Amino acid sequence: MGTFKVRKSYRQINDKIRSGDVVVVTAEEMIDIVADNGPEEAARQVDVVTTGTFAPMCSSGAFINFGHSTPGTKASKVWINNVPAYGGIAAVDCYIGATEPCEDDPLNKVYPGEFIYGGGHVIQDLVAGKKMHFKAIGYGTDCYPNREYEKVVDLESLPQATLCNPRNAYQNYNCAVNLTNKTVYTYMGALKPKGGNANYCSAGQLSPLFNDPFYRTIGLGTRIFLGGGVGYVTWHGTQHRAGVNRAENGTPLTPAGTLWVMGDMKQMRPDWLVGVSIQGYGCSLAVGLGVPIPILNEEMAAFTAVSDAELYTQIVDYGSDYPQGRPSQLGQVSYAELKSGVITLKGRQVPTVPLSSMVKARQIAETLKQWIASGTFELGEPQFTLPAS
Repeated sequence: MGTFKVRKSYRQINDKIRSGDVVVVTAEEMIDIVADNGPEEAARQVDVVTTGTFAPMCSSGAFINFGHSTPGTKASKVWINNVPAYGGIAAVDCYIGATEPCEDDPLNKVYPGEFIYGGGHVIQDLVAGKKMHFKAIGYGTDCYPNREYEKVVDLESLPQATLCNPRNAYQNYNCAVNLTNKTVYTYMGALKPKGGNANYCSAGQLSPLFNDPFYRTIGLGTRIFLGGGVGYVTWHGTQHRAGVNRAENGTPLTPAGTLWVMGDMKQMRPDWLVGVSIQGYGCSLAVGLGVPIPILNEEMAAFTAVSDAELYTQIVDYGSDYPQGRPSQLGQVSYAELKSGVITLKGRQVPTVPLSSMVKARQIAETLKQWIASGTFELGEPQFTLPAS
């Protein structure tokens, strides 16, 4: 941290939010503000920059308390709409993961390994208020003698449901291609042979961790937009890699930081938690997530002014290199190029396919901006920030 000419505190910014005097803009709007005024003056003018991303985030799930039966059951195995949930927590608690497939999926009967319904869909259906079939079995104890328990549940009837996503909002990710002679099916989507398409998954200049590359303002207790409601950053996510190669502007050139996030599912909406099925790979959950970045000084103003033309990722061959754990040798590409719809690879024009929705990312950033401007959303000051090295 250097010596800054502009200094603001979380308390000062929250006071401005409560008084209605706060100036909040989206990360895309901040690019022009800094270009026109410079980071120092932009830091004087702007208090908060909002970000957003909406994409499949496989490392997602929910802790659910489903309530006691009469007589009591100590659940050892649990199913919700025939999707297995992990029951080894407590008598009436379970965790359902976004990528867990339904045990009786009709598509799997015809095409083994293919699924159309899984844990991500269960989470979306619960948030949508749908009725769900619940089943639990136990081995029976003196205090919990019942061995089987079935009922119909919905989100309102559940005592508690907490979205708990161990790895979300990846700070950069690969651009995936396939240079083999056959189509490969991956979590990055179907990749045509001989470099027929290039898939990527990031909101680029709107993506949360691109706008705070060294996690100066993000950590335990950071309040965020999560699934259409309010959530929190509770830890660094799994596979968090801070010590990676970075560009001169501080942004990583490869997959880097991640967020562990949580929130009350009863506040959330099905528009922002969407179960997805990825051909040849399985089930997942598309998550809407947005992080407000407080402009504490001119450094943060400069960080939040990063544009797609200044953000780069690596091109990785998912047909051979990725499965074998080999490093990428195919070079880098900017998000401006990716979003143009075509990149050049080995002298050929290759169409690009986004797995991340820019439309929804902009909606999230704008919604968070409105929440803050209206005084209904204050910033959460982190107890400590994420590891930066």
